[in-house]
Amino acid sequence: MSDDPPIGLIAGEGSLPLLVAQGMRAAGRTIVGLSIAGIHDPAVEPFCSRFETAPLLRLGCWAARLRRMGARQAVMVGRVNKARTMHAGSRLLRMIREAPDLTTALVWYRRLRHDRRSPAILAAVADTLASQGVPLIDSTTFIPDHLASPGAMTRRAPSAAQLSDLAFAVPILDSILALNIGQAIAVRDKDVVAVEAVEGTDRMIERAGALCPRGGWTLLKACRPDHDRRADVPTIGEATVRKAHAAGCACIALRAGDVILLDKPAVLRLADDLGIPIVGFPRPAPAAP
Repeated sequence: MSDDPPIGLIAGEGSLPLLVAQGMRAAGRTIVGLSIAGIHDPAVEPFCSRFETAPLLRLGCWAARLRRMGARQAVMVGRVNKARTMHAGSRLLRMIREAPDLTTALVWYRRLRHDRRSPAILAAVADTLASQGVPLIDSTTFIPDHLASPGAMTRRAPSAAQLSDLAFAVPILDSILALNIGQAIAVRDKDVVAVEAVEGTDRMIERAGALCPRGGWTLLKACRPDHDRRADVPTIGEATVRKAHAAGCACIALRAGDVILLDKPAVLRLADDLGIPIVGFPRPAPAAP
């Protein structure tokens, strides 16, 4: 292990915290883990020298426990499903357990009571942890090999028609990203089939399949150039590829460096098995000064 201080891993649901823990271990870092309301994958725990749980709505507790375990930086990854945080027990006990601490109450009052969109919440959480001595760092720092890369990532390359749809759709996707509407769209034959909004990519894929029963459409996914990478970087996994295939998707296009493939080798193998090319497209050129 390196001589650097332990790094914190704030783990939510899903496989991404495990992927990040493996990357941290490969980099020689000592990891201290913090589960949000106990909803993490237990497979993360063996990678951590210490592991604790903190209530969802007690940001002051998050920071205090990470500092006590020696962390001076942290990575926050994984979903938070509020329904699963409601543990068994009386209603009163649940209310006490989940009640926000003073830190969280102040964050809500000062920053979130008029803007409760996900980016605002994530920025407020990150800024609060930084103010209490545990800044969050780019959540992709330890998994660069699992980010989308330029060009065809699968053995099968996109067809000329798919590349034409990609060229047509990227400027539209960038306009949608600039408006904070969503992170994905579906196109076919230079028609926009579906646009992701609050429902998320999986539901958009289902909608695209229903609207385009003959299939053959292309899925594009990206994030804004100024996206806050301290949390919530877009991802796709094997489940996404299977769902896209079932809905008639014929090509997946991801912005290089901006989308995580959850276990990239496994995702690309599955896409090859299903005959779906996965291609990376570049970030937009910086605006002229």
